[in-house]
Amino acid sequence: MVRRRLVRSYLTSVISISLVLLLMAAALFVWSNTKSLSDYFKENSVVSVILSGRATEDDARELMQKVENLQFVSKVTFISREQGLKEMEELLGKDFLDVFATSPIPVSLDVNLKSDWFSKDSLKVVKQILGAEPLVREVTCQESLVDAMNSNLNTIALVVAGIIIILLVISVALIANTVRLNIYSKRFTIHTMRLVGATRRFIRKPFMRQAFWQGAISALIADGAFALLLQYIWRHTGDMFGLFKKELIIPIFVIVFVAGVLICMCTAAYMVNKLSDISKDDLYL
Repeated sequence: MVRRRLVRSYLTSVISISLVLLLMAAALFVWSNTKSLSDYFKENSVVSVILSGRATEDDARELMQKVENLQFVSKVTFISREQGLKEMEELLGKDFLDVFATSPIPVSLDVNLKSDWFSKDSLKVVKQILGAEPLVREVTCQESLVDAMNSNLNTIALVVAGIIIILLVISVALIANTVRLNIYSKRFTIHTMRLVGATRRFIRKPFMRQAFWQGAISALIADGAFALLLQYIWRHTGDMFGLFKKELIIPIFVIVFVAGVLICMCTAAYMVNKLSDISKDDLYL
């Protein structure tokens, strides 16, 4: 009966620590990919390069190759007259061309910029360079949207960073508290060992060993659960999963494992040292 209670208590501690470490892994993963997500939204904002009415599709494709080689360009998409016409029909209806003798839709290029160039000042330079091309009639982008997006992304990044720091602090506190309660329940055993002359090192040794395995097993469970969570996200997000830095997954596994072991062992050492000096009267508090 006693052994069953001890096993149940140990399993409860391991599961509790595992859940907290899983939370830590998720927080680290989100924090490490904040910039990637920010860059994704920036690089998917389009600068439209509208060509003059006399420009042919061959001219547009030639200009496209030239624009692709510019240092600030991430991707260029060619928009033919037929594709532009289809988009306008979806936006304005099929009868919008009835007022025109000929199609007013020119060929154009959708230019995606590199994230480092996604700012108001950089966009002015981009518009000057693209607008200097002879066949370009107009370069358009929503500069107000750029300012709003940059401001919102910075705010989101700060909020996410703050939440993650709070979660990490809570995680450490919860793990330490779980280990502390587990060792505190054995305070009578520690006191008895001190009465028979056992040294702190001798008393601390089995608890440190137990704390190591407790932290290691909990971390392995957390890493396994986190791997399953990533697999689930990958299956349900498809291409979006490519935004995340997969090379950071293994370091996160290692960090979680080391953190679990260190927090458990440091808390165990602190509690054993503290309980070794506790008086008999304080054992019942």
